[in-house]
Amino acid sequence: MLCTSGPALLRQRSQGRSDTVSGHHHHHHHHFGDDSGGAGDRRVAWAVAVNVLLTVAQAVGGIFAGSLSLVADALHNLSDAASLGIAFMARRIARRPSDDSMTFGYVRAEIIAALINYTTLIVVGLYLVYEAILRFFDPEPVDGWLVVIIAGVALVIDLATAALTYALSKESMNIRAAFLHNVADALGSIGVIVAGTLILLFGWTIVDPIITLVIAGYILWQAFAEIGATIRILMQGTPPDIDVADLVAAISEVRGVQNVHHLHIWSIDERHAALEAHIVLGEGEVDVAAGDAVKQRIKAMVSDRFGISHTTLEVERVATACTGDSAQIVGHRMAEPEPAEAGHAHHGGH
Repeated sequence: MLCTSGPALLRQRSQGRSDTVSGHHHHHHHHFGDDSGGAGDRRVAWAVAVNVLLTVAQAVGGIFAGSLSLVADALHNLSDAASLGIAFMARRIARRPSDDSMTFGYVRAEIIAALINYTTLIVVGLYLVYEAILRFFDPEPVDGWLVVIIAGVALVIDLATAALTYALSKESMNIRAAFLHNVADALGSIGVIVAGTLILLFGWTIVDPIITLVIAGYILWQAFAEIGATIRILMQGTPPDIDVADLVAAISEVRGVQNVHHLHIWSIDERHAALEAHIVLGEGEVDVAAGDAVKQRIKAMVSDRFGISHTTLEVERVATACTGDSAQIVGHRMAEPEPAEAGHAHHGGH
């Protein structure tokens, strides 16, 4: 028997209720605490406004002072403002209920925003490396006092912005990406202050590009460390905290289960995982009631042990179970589309 069903997870439109329909076990989590609504949005909006003002001040000061590290910090801060703006919009989009065009809902808007922000961090980091290398070969005079004063103000604002988004960053990959922008900025401001001080005391202008390279290195390190998780979710990868072998073994041990195959597990977002699988019942589990009981035992187990609350199970009997490639434990081979016959080709204009 050839089995070709794909992921069947559909979100309810807006009620946030639990349903059991045709073996589909649903727990909805549309609300993630008070910070997921207006209060959190206001904090992010304030952070955007503060970062825009800081960017202007740093850019003007860096140009007049001739400080590459200060201009670099301003450039990075501009990306902070943009990242916070993207994060703000993504939060609002993600709360939209699912509809006919987006049956999974819009929750992955935050994952896409995080990917954009981490990619931006990488681009900014590489650009700063390029500029710092050029400054090594073509050093310019730097006004140490102006650099220190503006960087000091920037540090205070960076810390304030980070404080506004810190609580939200614990539960949102999207906000965490924006938060890392701010943390990198705060460290960058500290580096600029150190560079300005050393220039004032010893005239070491070479410190300016060195500090810029340190800032760039931190930015790149953080971005590459975090971007993999966003790509994994968008590629529908298995959640990193779930061992597939352990999951299959646990399902196989449930009373009434003879075999499990065609298993797919993926992350809906960073907090919610989904599972679909085909379950072959034991010889004694032949009626509908017995099959339903087995499904409920599996759903309760995967929810309790693995934190999977979105589960779709297709029940099979031994006589009609999948065979061949369709019976492999993990996933299934996608059927190749049959080529259309020349005589049946459909042409427009009829």
